[in-house]
Amino acid sequence: MDALPLLSKSRGEKIEVDPTPKPVESHIPDHVKTLAVDLSKPKLDTSTNRALQEFRRAANYIAAAMIFLSDNVLLERDLTFQDIKPRLLGHWGTCPGLTLVYSHLNYLVRKEDLNVVLVVGPGHGAPAILASLWIEGSLQRFYPQYSRTKEGLKNLITRFSTPGGPPSHINSETPGAIHEGGELGYALSVSFGAVMDSPDLIVACVVGDGEAETGPTATAWHGYKYIDPAESGAVLPIVHVNGFKISERTIYGCMDDKEMVTLFTGYGYQVRFVEDLDDIDADLAASMDWALKEIRKIQAAARSGKPIMKPQWPVLIMRTPKGWTGPKKVHGLQIEGSFRSHQVPLPAAKTDAEELKALQDWLSSYKPKELFTETGNVVDAILSILPEDDAKKLGQRKETYDVYEPLKLPDWQRFSVRKGTQESCMKAVGELLDQVLVDNPHTMRIFSPDELVSNKLDAVFKHTQRNFQWDQESNAKGGRVIEMLSEHTLQGFLQGYTLTGRTGLFPSYESFLGIIHTMMVQYGKFAKMAHETTWRHHIGSINYLETSTWTRQEHNGFSHQNPSFIGAVLNLKPAAARVYLPPDANTFLSTMAHCLQSKSYVNLMVGSKQPMPVFLSPDEADSHCRAGASVWKFASTDEGREPDVVLVGIGAEIMFEVIAAAALLRKRMPELRVRVVNVTDLMILGLEGSHPHALELDDFDALFTPDKAIHFNYHGYASELKGLLFGRPQMERVTMESYREEGSTTTPFDMMLRNRVSRYHVAEAAIQGAAKHNEKVKMMMHEALTDIRYQMKEAQKSIQEDAKDPDGIYDTPHFD
Repeated sequence: MDALPLLSKSRGEKIEVDPTPKPVESHIPDHVKTLAVDLSKPKLDTSTNRALQEFRRAANYIAAAMIFLSDNVLLERDLTFQDIKPRLLGHWGTCPGLTLVYSHLNYLVRKEDLNVVLVVGPGHGAPAILASLWIEGSLQRFYPQYSRTKEGLKNLITRFSTPGGPPSHINSETPGAIHEGGELGYALSVSFGAVMDSPDLIVACVVGDGEAETGPTATAWHGYKYIDPAESGAVLPIVHVNGFKISERTIYGCMDDKEMVTLFTGYGYQVRFVEDLDDIDADLAASMDWALKEIRKIQAAARSGKPIMKPQWPVLIMRTPKGWTGPKKVHGLQIEGSFRSHQVPLPAAKTDAEELKALQDWLSSYKPKELFTETGNVVDAILSILPEDDAKKLGQRKETYDVYEPLKLPDWQRFSVRKGTQESCMKAVGELLDQVLVDNPHTMRIFSPDELVSNKLDAVFKHTQRNFQWDQESNAKGGRVIEMLSEHTLQGFLQGYTLTGRTGLFPSYESFLGIIHTMMVQYGKFAKMAHETTWRHHIGSINYLETSTWTRQEHNGFSHQNPSFIGAVLNLKPAAARVYLPPDANTFLSTMAHCLQSKSYVNLMVGSKQPMPVFLSPDEADSHCRAGASVWKFASTDEGREPDVVLVGIGAEIMFEVIAAAALLRKRMPELRVRVVNVTDLMILGLEGSHPHALELDDFDALFTPDKAIHFNYHGYASELKGLLFGRPQMERVTMESYREEGSTTTPFDMMLRNRVSRYHVAEAAIQGAAKHNEKVKMMMHEALTDIRYQMKEAQKSIQEDAKDPDGIYDTPHFD
């Protein structure tokens, strides 16, 4: 075939390649080719072969029509420019591969009575999935306007990628979807999460060769190392290698068989290449049959008590041309089998006669009159390969929209800590989580980046262990904890597990949750749109536990000091976002119990792993957490009545400094009347109506006074707090200190000093604020500030000289 231009470079030179070019041969020895699975490919019977081909012709026709047509959707006359949409949106190139997979999964489910969920990595291939869902009747089930009639088909085709119609990417409005398909890289890890504790489920996961270049996908290939086949289902990865991205070849598209087979064998898979374009149906059908037998063999061994150590799971490498069955050439340029088919292969079809003619020929090549009845439904041959039970259809699996199982939660007060003692929030919560795992052996998991012991949550190991199947110490032991140093993969596991009805917890060092920021945002988008559907039911909340915070990084430095994930959650829709900063062990226990039984939220809990004073009794903690904030009378002057200044702490160590400041002021300046407030639910601070938890104006004034100075000591970044408070009246009376991006490997109290959130800085702010209303304080302000600043300098000097914090600095403050 003649070489054709692929891509213009900045200097004007061109790269010349053939359509769907072959990879350059590698230097790996040829004998490794024997690692690939070689199968006989028996011919399918004529009726099955015809049905599979007609399914794909119909699905490809609908997918292509969705991108282009605003009328004449069944080609009842020749196309005109008026039949073409004013805006051509969508991605064609991946669609033929997706309809191929979809047709064969339907056939396999019907033949073997399987429970299968499909996860699609190339989420921009929504036309293929929507077309397939229409054919199997799943769109009609959830969206009656897209019935299997002429009218329903017209609605689907003409409304695609238009305001109010189906979007161009797979999302939670797509029946059967458990994956937001816009940002690439997460399909495989979500699939592994979905099969955990679902022993009869198979998730077929299509991984595009563009998506395969992402870091999250690269680590997700290790997912099977955390799947115990005795208790969990299986993932069938289908790597779709069509060779091109938007304008460049893919890495996998440039790898030969030897490179691919050695790569995936090393990951722990058996590789089967599916690439016989002359009889792709026999090839794919035989390959799926083989994969199913391998899965069943591995599961049967594990479930009989004789697990295979390091089993080799099946993976299919499916090679088909990009934009297969689409236009071959237009304007002398190759379309099929090149990057030009990635999105809209005929972008000028609305105005260019040659492209309009190419579109007419393309759509006609599917022979729609042979595929659709007079009423608009598909012909019976196509229906013959669909599962007879609607609940088995890929778009109607209950696991994807209605299987939430609430946790059985113990009374958290059984694990409470006596008021007046000291305890690590994480140690206390670890005891609660241990019992939660015992009581919910199939519906609760913890996903952690190798930090549970460091984060003092190791009490969870009293009755369970890690689930790492390639380690002989934990193989086949049913562990409920997955630890892996890939936040991306763990987030995918958590999403898949949660979206299929279970509950998970993601504990992490505070500074590294930001790694999965955009994954969390994509999940938030999925949840937002799911909430707006009429048919998706509630799911468990997605729960993050941040500890090893910047305030107490004894072993680590500046790199481990980053509270920015708070801001990431704050930017979600108010219906979903929840941020809690419990100040002691009992409030953290109450918060954890609440979050684990909540539904459809993104919960972020931030707390301390070091021993801290327990300020509130269990009943007081529960009351405080329900309110989201309260006056701490024991630390306030005259129980907080008629204050000169309000001191507000948000965050465990930060609140400790507020209390220490109040104790210091009680001794140094008893004339200053202080009200101490703790905020544990960050969302209460937002403007009235901005969030379901936001305080009404009268409640805000009752807590913080309508006119007195307020000083916030805050764990996160000040910009977050300013954003929450923006719009509330009289905010000129507010001052605040927070993390200032100052840090190092230093002492905990030095971190307080460097970031101006120490007790001395709080006391300074209190005196300056109170002086505006209290003449006695104003008269004594200079002397008091000089004394406090002297104490601050002495503390700094002590830290420098002794390389430790001053003795007694973390003793519980007293107000005698």
